[in-house]
Amino acid sequence: MSSGANLLDPTLMRRLDQMSIAAKNRIRGTMQGKKRSRDMGTSMEFADYRLYTPGDDTRQLDWHVFGRTGKPFIKLFMDEQELQVNLWLDASKSMDFGRGEGEASLRLSKWEYARQLAAGVGYMSLNRFDRVSAAAFTTQMTKQQKRLRGKGSSLRLFEFLASCQTEGTGDIGAVFRNPSILPRQAGMTWLFSDFLYEQGIEESLKYLLAAKQEVVAVQVLAPEELNPNLTGELRLIDSESGAAREVAMSSKVLQAYREAALQYTQTLRAFCYERGITYLLAVTNVPPGDFLLGELRRSGLIR
Repeated sequence: MSSGANLLDPTLMRRLDQMSIAAKNRIRGTMQGKKRSRDMGTSMEFADYRLYTPGDDTRQLDWHVFGRTGKPFIKLFMDEQELQVNLWLDASKSMDFGRGEGEASLRLSKWEYARQLAAGVGYMSLNRFDRVSAAAFTTQMTKQQKRLRGKGSSLRLFEFLASCQTEGTGDIGAVFRNPSILPRQAGMTWLFSDFLYEQGIEESLKYLLAAKQEVVAVQVLAPEELNPNLTGELRLIDSESGAAREVAMSSKVLQAYREAALQYTQTLRAFCYERGITYLLAVTNVPPGDFLLGELRRSGLIR
């Protein structure tokens, strides 16, 4: 079995089967032939079933199936509308940080966590007939999986994500100021990164907005990056550049760091809010499944 097949827990996948991405705008297909996605009740061409969830149109309940199974299933139909979902993962070396030790040894690194979130978002999209593209980047796009469609393509997406690896330094500004890699069709772009860059973040988000993207910025951080618990004389090493710095950790230094970290995330959140970008903070001590089914639903991104 490929490593990609293990990205999402089967129990979580069954729960995600009942969810779909709630984009503000679904894009009318432009290629020859029908580019279809779920839009219940707008066409008479049957596509699939899924279990009823509160808020669904009860007129789409299939009572014959209910009579046979005792379970409320919703009928899904095909429509000429679709959504292009673009998944971008920050693969710079700093994303390797955060794997737990000791009692927290099962905790994922930021990179592993981001890949699982991307897998979950991609799976929900493919499961609802949307198109999905995925890419990893450092100072440039390092790997790409072009358009996938249909639930049967999920394993290809998982295998692509599993094959991506972190490497070297990152420069988010250099990536997205390259017009050749920007989406050419309006759609929804999910950006998974720790966003620990000195510059280029706001510029990159503006470029994606200019490309007619509904942007979701998911900042993935380890808990110790927000609230470190360090003491003594330490030699801190930058995971990307290798630069080292001697630091004497005191309560005053730690408090100043925590305040700076909080200010940084709040500034990024405010920038996104002012421009209609959805900002989410994903801390790796929260199980990925809880984030996907909890935070995304609370944010109105899935239904």
